[in-house]
Amino acid sequence: MLFMSEFWERFAFYGMRWALTLYIVAQFFNGDSSGEAYAGRTYGAYLALVYATAIFGGYVADRVIGYQRSILLGAVIMSAGLFMIMVPNQQIFLLGLATVIVGNGLFKPNISTMVGQLYKQGDPRRDRGFTLFYMGINAGALIAPLITGWLAEQMLGGSPEFPAYKVVFAAAGIGMLFSLFWFWFGRRQLGDIGRPSPEMAGKQRVVYVALAAVAAIPLVYLLMAKVGAVGLAWLLGILFVAVIGMLVVEAIREGAVQRDRGFAMLILFLFNVLFWMFFEQAGSSFNFLAQNIVDRDLFGPGGFVFPTGWFQSVNPIAIVALAPIVTAVWAFTSKKGFEPSIPRKFGLGLIGNALGFAVLMYALTSLVDKEANTIPFWPLVLCYVLQTLGELCLSPIGLSMVTKLAPLRLVGFAMGGWFLSVAIGNNLSGLLAGEISGETGMTVDSALQGFTFSFWLLAGAGVLLFLIAPLVNKLMHGVK
Repeated sequence: MLFMSEFWERFAFYGMRWALTLYIVAQFFNGDSSGEAYAGRTYGAYLALVYATAIFGGYVADRVIGYQRSILLGAVIMSAGLFMIMVPNQQIFLLGLATVIVGNGLFKPNISTMVGQLYKQGDPRRDRGFTLFYMGINAGALIAPLITGWLAEQMLGGSPEFPAYKVVFAAAGIGMLFSLFWFWFGRRQLGDIGRPSPEMAGKQRVVYVALAAVAAIPLVYLLMAKVGAVGLAWLLGILFVAVIGMLVVEAIREGAVQRDRGFAMLILFLFNVLFWMFFEQAGSSFNFLAQNIVDRDLFGPGGFVFPTGWFQSVNPIAIVALAPIVTAVWAFTSKKGFEPSIPRKFGLGLIGNALGFAVLMYALTSLVDKEANTIPFWPLVLCYVLQTLGELCLSPIGLSMVTKLAPLRLVGFAMGGWFLSVAIGNNLSGLLAGEISGETGMTVDSALQGFTFSFWLLAGAGVLLFLIAPLVNKLMHGVK
């Protein structure tokens, strides 16, 4: 039931994610490629705030209204925001994104935390449960770009050259309503899991949280519209330090073992920032690569043109196909006694991400059609597949890791901290995408330079994590 609720939320998120940067350039810059840098930075700031608000949503669920009510309230707010971004006005568009951000903060961390609560401490099935959950929710991410990408080119006069983005945002809003209703009717299966404790039971608390959420929307709008990605990077860094401080203080209170586990968790948070900084090029620089540099004419001129949005389905297709295999590998290696530790799984994730950029480096140096200035279709697809392997080694394991290593009284808050590290990486991804596009738009040379930098930094971080894995394992005190 939980992953089907997340399925529809992911349908909404990925259904419109592929269109954001392309829509900004088309609608607010009249299709001029000089808008790519702004679009990339806006996309990065949006993603960053989507995940940064999870820290507040986790705290609200832990201490104020409980997990189930946080999820329901978040779904209502997100639905409203998704319908707002249909309006072809830049200020209303940004206000709609701000509304989505606030709602997502209440929704996203608490679904994942409740998955962890389904398993008792020490249950070896938890990692595998999270991986299967991860596969299930990615089914929504798989079909969303296929459906919304097709709708954009077939409905309301849309075409491959001029997609009708309004229908994309409408479909995303409807998907979020499905998520709301699915959780509302299915939550009885959870029993007491996620219900508010007796001291949180008062309905007036929900009203206060709803009012605070509405008041937060203009603040988030100002962060996107006025502060921008660079200023946001500083604010997120300060917030991250504050969150680390609170988690460390709580871990120290619980004794030396929990203190060490807290430090291990925070080390992995830092590597998580790097992973997402480069992985989230998928929604920004990779989109412009697909639109402008990849040859999408699969059967020659006049044949089928592969929609740009459909590239976003390669990642979830690979997750659905590969997640059972990765789960089986972890189960087999566990049975034989040589399952990689959590930090080594993270290292594999970083290296998988790096290999995706290596493929693009090869294509941009050796496979460029000099006349059309394009590269073949397959390197970008292979890049997504390799990055997905890296994601499966890191992201679901990271979610499970937080529920194992976090101080018991602040598991939801720590899950928000995990998403805050993702937020910082996403914001940096937008800044990187802006640098790759520059002031005149992406070129073969600028893409090669940016992707080469990405490869070497990711590969170096992966090797470093393998080297320090024994130290991190020691800090974890037997947590597997």
